[in-house]
Amino acid sequence: MLTPYRLHYAPDNASLVIRLALDEMGVAYETVLVDRRQNEQDSDAYRSLNPNGLIPVLETPQGPIFETAAILLWLTERHGQLAPAADDPERAGFLKWLFFASNTLHADLRILFYAEKYIDAFQADTLRAGIRPRLQQHLRLLDALAQRGPEWFRAGVPSVLTYYVACMMRWMALYPVSADRSWYQQADTPHLLKMLLHLETRPATRSAIAAEGLGVTPFTSPTYANPPEGSAI
Repeated sequence: MLTPYRLHYAPDNASLVIRLALDEMGVAYETVLVDRRQNEQDSDAYRSLNPNGLIPVLETPQGPIFETAAILLWLTERHGQLAPAADDPERAGFLKWLFFASNTLHADLRILFYAEKYIDAFQADTLRAGIRPRLQQHLRLLDALAQRGPEWFRAGVPSVLTYYVACMMRWMALYPVSADRSWYQQADTPHLLKMLLHLETRPATRSAIAAEGLGVTPFTSPTYANPPEGSAI
């Protein structure tokens, strides 16, 4: 039977967030590898789905969707899971923090990972040094949110936002491969750490570990992906 969704992914890319959400929702989907070793994200075929050439894309009965937060929001609305409903008083709070994760935290992470795309290469390390304090502040804000414990952002209750933040914290611990990462210490955000520990016990996480070779503790003590195909970041 054909599934309604096709997830275009590369191991340990932002598509991981979508994979986790789909598995947590129990929604059937197919995967299509975007092999970054072959620059398939720049192919005409892929750019017909996402003209920006970024991963992920989710093909749906309503057409392809790109941008991680847009896909997550669409899935929560369509399936009524992993987020407050539209008429829930908690909806506004959830939305502002989802877009904070996407537009602020994730955007700053891309600067950290790909500084050379934003500035001359000889200034890249200076830019990275400047962005790290911002990332630390973002994490402090999220840790305070987790301490307050709204239903959609606390240990023990997965949501698209908890998975999104968990993946970004994984990447902070691993990338850029050749850069200093001592600035990132999970002990600085104990409430987020509790969230990561819980998410590692979820069946969705175990499925992602098997699919993308993420290691047994992909959030709290991550190792580089060892994917069966394709290439990681």
